[in-house]
Amino acid sequence: MPEIYYPQLSNNALPVTHQIDVVDEKGRKQSISIPGERALTIYLDKKEIVTLMTLGAAPEALVLGYLKNQHLIDTIESIESIQVDWETDSAAVKTHTPKSNIDALTSKRIVTSGCGQGTMFGEFMADLDQIQLPPDAKLSQLAINQIIDSIRVHPSIYKQAGSVHACAVFRVINQAVELLYFIEDVGRHNAVDAITGLMWLDRQEGENLVFYTTGRLTSEMVIKGGQMGIPFLMTRSGATQMGLEIAQKINLTLLARCSGTHFLIYTGQEKILLELENTNL
Repeated sequence: MPEIYYPQLSNNALPVTHQIDVVDEKGRKQSISIPGERALTIYLDKKEIVTLMTLGAAPEALVLGYLKNQHLIDTIESIESIQVDWETDSAAVKTHTPKSNIDALTSKRIVTSGCGQGTMFGEFMADLDQIQLPPDAKLSQLAINQIIDSIRVHPSIYKQAGSVHACAVFRVINQAVELLYFIEDVGRHNAVDAITGLMWLDRQEGENLVFYTTGRLTSEMVIKGGQMGIPFLMTRSGATQMGLEIAQKINLTLLARCSGTHFLIYTGQEKILLELENTNL
């Protein structure tokens, strides 16, 4: 079996929370945790690409996923190294063969509705027809409930300090649910990019996976879920109209308002195996 290639990564994560002193409405002093936030400027072969505001918990994965989702890097094998330096708040990405058309690739920039203003380069809808999701994917109500409960009890920065979004990926096989990735960041688009980067490093395909986010399912989030090949997206929040329309176009199932045993199926009802005797439907 050929050896799997990995680029050189700096592994330079930051502490995710900081202690501060505050005073409450009765004048009582207390110490609380707040999440960190740093600017991280990505340089691709010495060309400045974008500055992201991030928690800094998984910066190399964030950079990888961002470049992949923006179609600025075609294969992980083309990347030689990613070096994150917090003294200069920069991430230097070096490829084996720099692209000559990088200016053209970054010339069309769309600001999306993500927290901290996410961006998507190129034609926003150009690759939708190329997304191929598993046509026979099914998800049981029991698995959905297990995913929601797993997120509820999972240790998180949000429970400790608030002010962050979480994204997670679960593998579901024969109703057995396994958490593969859990990432929190100051914006949900950063968290999904970091998960994209981790999946890319692991060569993880989207079949049998379910993506969960605490944030709303916008067009950007739905497109990124589709690009990862994941057939099911779940959120404890809601979905936008364009997010819904794109999900319908690429045959991606959206579940929103997921809390406790409650959820709403926005698209793909035929892919959800409901236990109707236990519902009010």
